[in-house]
Amino acid sequence: MLSKRLAVLVVVLVLISGAWAQNNELSLTAGRAFVSTETVSNTGLPLHFGNPWAVGFDYAHALTTRKIFGLYAELPVGIYPRMNVNYNLGFVTPKDIGALFITPSLRVNIFSGDSVTPWVSVGGGYGRFREAPVTLYESPNPGPKSTNTGVIQFGAGLDVWFWHTWGGRFEARDYYSGNPDLNVNISNSRQNNFYVGVGVVHRF
Repeated sequence: MLSKRLAVLVVVLVLISGAWAQNNELSLTAGRAFVSTETVSNTGLPLHFGNPWAVGFDYAHALTTRKIFGLYAELPVGIYPRMNVNYNLGFVTPKDIGALFITPSLRVNIFSGDSVTPWVSVGGGYGRFREAPVTLYESPNPGPKSTNTGVIQFGAGLDVWFWHTWGGRFEARDYYSGNPDLNVNISNSRQNNFYVGVGVVHRF
């Protein structure tokens, strides 16, 4: 419920800010996704996840600036197309999963407008997992092939503006979501989907 209210608030702020002077950013980063090892409740066995390539997109609009701080409404999007799932009883769990996270957020830039700008971000929104149609042993997946979930996003990063309106970005985000449907009972009801990436950011 909290993530839905925050998402509505950010969307409203973006619409209102459209009447202001344009101060927008677009970024594209690439990196790795990480999900911590889970424990299957009824067997006590660990369930491991791969660390696949992932990408991040972000649109941001400046809302206001106060001294060294800048407040932005942003829309981070995180994607990892395929993450392997490894479990000893692999005839039960899907072979791999994929994920999409869309999380309207608020971001605070420190030393906003300077050539080196650290920032932090928080927000919430929507996540969708894709479960493979087959298990690790290539038998048909008996469970769902997709799962929807609410997501809370926490992020931090560093922008380095090296040429006019172009810069480099390092970012780390945690898309804290519900679990994908893996056909087993996981000891935790939610999981941390960590993303670390580097790329470019453009201001216009």
